[in-house]
Amino acid sequence: MKEYVDIINILLPVFYFITFGVYAYDFMTEKSKLSDVKRLFLFLNLLMHAGYLVLRSLYLGHFPITNVFEIFTVLAFSTAFSYFVLELLTDVRGTGPFIIIISLFFQIISTLYIKDNPEVKEVLRNNLLGTHVFTALLGYSGITISAIYGCLYLMLYKEIKQNTFGLIFNRLPNLEILEQLSFYSAVIGFVLLSFAIAIGIIWLPKAFPSFSYGDPKLIGTSIVWLLYGIGITSKILGKWRGKKIITLSIVGFLVAIFSTMVSNFLAKSFHSFY
Repeated sequence: MKEYVDIINILLPVFYFITFGVYAYDFMTEKSKLSDVKRLFLFLNLLMHAGYLVLRSLYLGHFPITNVFEIFTVLAFSTAFSYFVLELLTDVRGTGPFIIIISLFFQIISTLYIKDNPEVKEVLRNNLLGTHVFTALLGYSGITISAIYGCLYLMLYKEIKQNTFGLIFNRLPNLEILEQLSFYSAVIGFVLLSFAIAIGIIWLPKAFPSFSYGDPKLIGTSIVWLLYGIGITSKILGKWRGKKIITLSIVGFLVAIFSTMVSNFLAKSFHSFY
């Protein structure tokens, strides 16, 4: 089984690069012949990646969450998967290269530096922990995609305001659709993050004797969850729209990045178990 895991690990960045290239070519070229098949490329890529994650878990006897480079490959998958679901729901296909390049970046780093680690702490073999981490990563992927759509919204808004109608104006969806995509991504991220937080609150105190509700990562995640909860509620109630809701999605993403850096590198956290 190790041979299959190693082969697919090498092939994954190649397939992500091909998928990115197909989406990028379609974005750059008007009336591209690839516009109807690029979703198939992404689906096959995700199918291979899902098979890799399953095989790796079976081979090592634990979810691929025991080191940062295993988490990078899960991030690559979750980002691409979140985008795929969003594309299916909205049928908006013109923004793929801006998302898939994130998955390509994470997978290249993972492929280069990932190591097999069969001997891990027993808690890392727990299925609930695997579900908690995986749903949290999917949630953060949704938040990341929401922020990317927010940046695309601001780029297009600037072009319109300055009357400089270039490639961005010609190929991106209109502002209303970009706002909608950012909102849908935020909702997906918020729901999955809520699920991850619920598992954490119920199960983690039993699994970790050093558990604390004052944990930096828990506080940071709660702040991000609260920000997006306020933004989503305000959007539904019609109080916030346009640049205000877009700015909130970007601020929430920056808070998420900052809290992750603080909890992983500066503060002591029970989450640092690998």
